[in-house]
Amino acid sequence: MSNAFNEFLQRRERGNAALLATDSLAIKRFVGLDKTVYAEGALSTKNKELLGLVASAVLRCNDCIDYHLQRCVQEGYGKPEIDEAMSVALMVGGSIVIPHARHAAETLEQLLASE
Repeated sequence: MSNAFNEFLQRRERGNAALLATDSLAIKRFVGLDKTVYAEGALSTKNKELLGLVASAVLRCNDCIDYHLQRCVQEGYGKPEIDEAMSVALMVGGSIVIPHARHAAETLEQLLASE
């Protein structure tokens, strides 16, 4: 995996620790809601991660794209499924998503190469 992706993971871990060090119950509950939302339910965790990836691309958040790409690969998605999901993101979000789709393609290459 590239240094940039490893730096992202380390930055995310530090940021999460700092965020959770708050005394704000609202922040802690919101962060905790993530586990609930992505847990197995009527939709599988695997499918929810793919939905998270598409939403992250449409919202143009590269950190979120990286997180959900990593989770999608961990859940067993391969390049064909992720590419198809990204095509949905492009259709929904329009051409402004293209730079984020490029980012996703580069991150996915790194993730798949490190398996």
